[in-house]
Amino acid sequence: MLGRSQWLPGWAGPTAVLLVALLPVVAQAFASSWRLLDAAPSSPGVQQAARAALHYFNYRAASPSTLQVLQQVNRASAWINAEKGRRFDLVFTTASYRPESKEKHSGICSALVIFRNHQPKPTVNITCTRLLEDKEKEQEDYQLYKQMKELKKPDEEVRIPDSLGHVEPSLQPLWNLAVIGSSYVMWEKTSQASYYYMTQISGVKQWVTRGDFISFNYTALLHQFSTQDIIPCQIHLIWYPGKPLKVRYRCQDPETQPEGSGNDQGSAETPTEIPSNF
Repeated sequence: MLGRSQWLPGWAGPTAVLLVALLPVVAQAFASSWRLLDAAPSSPGVQQAARAALHYFNYRAASPSTLQVLQQVNRASAWINAEKGRRFDLVFTTASYRPESKEKHSGICSALVIFRNHQPKPTVNITCTRLLEDKEKEQEDYQLYKQMKELKKPDEEVRIPDSLGHVEPSLQPLWNLAVIGSSYVMWEKTSQASYYYMTQISGVKQWVTRGDFISFNYTALLHQFSTQDIIPCQIHLIWYPGKPLKVRYRCQDPETQPEGSGNDQGSAETPTEIPSNF
């Protein structure tokens, strides 16, 4: 006679039997919470998710030499959850933002992007390969850093690009770094319903050098495609090659009060005054 705590060899206990019985229920609950969608690589939702992922990548890389633009989405999967939002799994190719090195610095990226319902700042997990080797990246970033340290203080009313779409070669490093800082802003503001391009710097309010770090404030004009509005954002950034970028900003959205945010990344000094196409 077997006791209550004894079981024949090969038999599952009552807890294990219960778990096995619940597996179909759990699987069904998961399937009902996230529903698979059709996701053609060229569809607007997939393209928007890829752009958001690259905004995040460019900001986190904080490297003018590896600044990337979207080339083509190769594979995409999408799910929707009525309570949580939309999830995208993507594989896409990129090209260098710098015209002189588009072929040399191309890459392949895989990314997970989750848009929460009616909220900006998607969650992004992204990995890119076939970019620069670390040593080459450090050398190119430092060369750009030296150019910017030697750059004559630009006119506060300078517009980059100018009215003809031309970027003065001496101002190209300033523009590239401004694109990286603006990528942080565009990632924070992107949602399922809206995305942004930086179209122009309408003025450089300050050019301040504190120690080894480069620090400046500029006005970026962001094109919001869902409304076709042009949104001016005051952006302040602090940068040094190999260090996390420090960004603070304040944007004026139409019919709203100015909104601002910033990150706490970086080890740069705080200044005494803080006044595109992807």
